[in-house]
Amino acid sequence: MTKLFNLLMLTGILVASCSPEGGGDDANDDTPRPAPTEILLKPEVRHQVVHNFGASDAWSVQFIGDQWPVDKRKAIADLLFSTENKSDGSPIGIGLSAWRFNIGAGSTEQGDDSQIDDEWRRAPGFLQADGTYDWSAQQGQLNFLKDAAERGVATFIGFVNSPPVSFTRNGKAWSDDGTKANIAAENYEDFAVFLAEVSKGIRDQAGVDLDYLSPFNEPQWDWKCCGQEGSPWNNSEIYKATVVIDSVLNAQGLNPQIELTEAGKIDYLFAPSDKPHRGDQIRVFFDPSSAWYVGDLSSVAGKVAGHSYFSTWDAEWLISSRRTLWERIGVVDAGLEYWMTEYCLLEDNEEMKGSGRDLGMDAAMYLAKVIHADMAIANSSVWQWWLAISPYDYKDGLVYIDHNKSDGAYYESKMLWTLGHYSRFIRPGYRRIATAVDGTSKDTVTGLMVSAYQSPEAEQTVVVLTNPVKGKREVVLRGIGDGELDIYQTSAAATDNLTFLGTFSTGDTLTVPGRALVTCVIR
Repeated sequence: MTKLFNLLMLTGILVASCSPEGGGDDANDDTPRPAPTEILLKPEVRHQVVHNFGASDAWSVQFIGDQWPVDKRKAIADLLFSTENKSDGSPIGIGLSAWRFNIGAGSTEQGDDSQIDDEWRRAPGFLQADGTYDWSAQQGQLNFLKDAAERGVATFIGFVNSPPVSFTRNGKAWSDDGTKANIAAENYEDFAVFLAEVSKGIRDQAGVDLDYLSPFNEPQWDWKCCGQEGSPWNNSEIYKATVVIDSVLNAQGLNPQIELTEAGKIDYLFAPSDKPHRGDQIRVFFDPSSAWYVGDLSSVAGKVAGHSYFSTWDAEWLISSRRTLWERIGVVDAGLEYWMTEYCLLEDNEEMKGSGRDLGMDAAMYLAKVIHADMAIANSSVWQWWLAISPYDYKDGLVYIDHNKSDGAYYESKMLWTLGHYSRFIRPGYRRIATAVDGTSKDTVTGLMVSAYQSPEAEQTVVVLTNPVKGKREVVLRGIGDGELDIYQTSAAATDNLTFLGTFSTGDTLTVPGRALVTCVIR
């Protein structure tokens, strides 16, 4: 007889019960139960390979990594990177497999002259005003980079918001007018050499090789004075700078690949949108018939990177924009991968506001549908968050800290554990496989969301279930054969953070509580 696995929330305590008769609150209720939702796994229908889940070290790590007590720094690193478990089987951390290192432009050294009022948003730079390199300038970030590597992170990206201030047109880490790159073409080679030197310096100082260099971050925005470091880039400028960077990396025998284009929102990848000189970037850079084609440069990665900002509301646009993105890639070059390389809850809409720190499930459930859409509809091969550690009263962090450079408390968020439902279990090299819910594969971000991933040797399958509504959903998994599955859950309960609930059989009926995530790891 089928065993019913009920997950009940009672006075804030998670209770799991298994009973051949069903058990739980409805055990003595004669009302017929609806049949459980059948989730069919289709391992023969294979989609994208997943390379990593990650986050960035901007901007707090410059202080956390160098000035905070070491024990707190390492505890935060455990939350982000650890793949170890607690004594009860629940994960210690979310096991991120990629880390984005912010290569600073040197606005910190400029102090108030940088005109960036928030000193947390200034960034130190390795390149000094006299042309020498000070490898201790970003020591906090290097320390945390080593923490990540020690915990098993294997993919590292160096990303640039602004070229070094010694190369920029105005001597600042922001643009005067937002119409062009804040670096003249005659300085592209100096910029390329700088990136090469930083790659070598990080390797020498931290023992970490950068796998990717991202020279252009959200090139569509104007980046005028003075919220943070940043530079606009027109498509023609990106093309010319990329050719130079590729040449320098090859001449020096360096292996980092160039990541393009880190578009500020995804429709800039597949359409001219409101900035034709900075849009339609899949075609512009990866269509061989384009005058600005870079797909044949050996250092350019075979992927296109975008950010999920301003594309998550409403549900119809969340789905349709990602379908269009993937279709556009298929038309231009079916061999290209899509990488979602930055997101936080930035935009304001009828469902969510970016302002206001939220450690609970409202922000987490919004994040959950975005991750699902990016992975299951846009076919993203990576998913990377913005600020891993935030001091702000904003929905931009996984771990939050007190706004204090030298010490303070740190706080876990439900968004941290929501990402962990993917990052902790879907390891590099896993491949997404098809699923059907009650016989349909229709995309949804308002009902039960299901995606599944299989290890390279097919010995393990991970199924992520997100229930965005208040009512529970009973489900049963099909199509995977007999086996055991470990269940992990995050819900509104204070202690329910990727909590291990036990080991069960693949034929068991499972209950996904309302407004919760459940990950099943099938062996």
